[in-house]
Amino acid sequence: MSCHIQFRRAEFAHAAVTGVLALLTAALVLADLATGTSGIPASELVSAILAGPSGESSEAIILWSLRLPMTLTALFVGGSLALAGLGIQTITANALASPSTLGITSGASFGAALSISAGLTIMGELWAGTIASAFVAALLISALILMLGRMRGMTPATLILAGIIMNFFFMALEQLLIYLASPETAQLINGWTFGNLERAGWLSAAVAGGALAVGLFLLIPVAWHLTTLSIGEERAKSLGVPVERLRLIVFSVSSVLIAAAVSFIGTIAFVGLVAPHCAKLMLGDDQRFLIPGSVLAGGFIMLLSSMLAKALSAGALMPIGIVTSIAGVPFLFILLLRSRRDF
Repeated sequence: MSCHIQFRRAEFAHAAVTGVLALLTAALVLADLATGTSGIPASELVSAILAGPSGESSEAIILWSLRLPMTLTALFVGGSLALAGLGIQTITANALASPSTLGITSGASFGAALSISAGLTIMGELWAGTIASAFVAALLISALILMLGRMRGMTPATLILAGIIMNFFFMALEQLLIYLASPETAQLINGWTFGNLERAGWLSAAVAGGALAVGLFLLIPVAWHLTTLSIGEERAKSLGVPVERLRLIVFSVSSVLIAAAVSFIGTIAFVGLVAPHCAKLMLGDDQRFLIPGSVLAGGFIMLLSSMLAKALSAGALMPIGIVTSIAGVPFLFILLLRSRRDF
């Protein structure tokens, strides 16, 4: 009876922490919308939101055409990378695994670099061709890794090894393209790899948000199986968890999440690695709470990085990938020092 009461208390505490994290993330959404080269006071921000896309005031135009799609893109991209990172860490039993570990982000980056080098355009837009190429390349690399994994039984070691091979291979190909390209083209390629919210729009928000919604829809029902798998593969199998099928589902979902996240705004480092660990420190290993907690933590980190990018570069928006990379290293060290258990 006492164990049951303790379990219920732990559930209530985790639900409360998740609720607080959701409120903090919502507050950060409003703060990010109000932050920019032309600050919007809170009263005018509320009026601009209520005015809708058809609002005629300068604040409404700025909000609905520029800031809101950027903020939503940051929120959904952070959540997608965090959810993908959590899934990859769970199925590989490796706490240092991240979206870049499996080579999907480097594959997307190579696809973008190839498109820029070839001058591929869609409807006359170079960035449209780049986005499409990055998305397709990420999915193709994911399919190749999945094929190699299934040939070897979808073991964690096989997935990680295949991902590392793909990561270094496509990084080398991208560097080769940069070496052979003209200075102007090389600058465009490097600019894409930084990860920049200036390329965000309603389409990027819709794609990242849609992928995140699908990912949550598919992973939340198997939260108990993921929790069991995180304890150990043999124990999960003894409890009837279809481990290989679960890895296939999680890997496929993570691949789509990563492709949708990075194809529009470029490579974003550390969010997919750090956010799940932040959620674990607050919520433990129960994936019923860890899944939404990781999504909220990823969105929170991206929104905070967006605000820092605006503050550190007056008159322009610093690439958010630089901010997450710089902030991610000390943040990960802090997590390592504060954690009482091994990652």
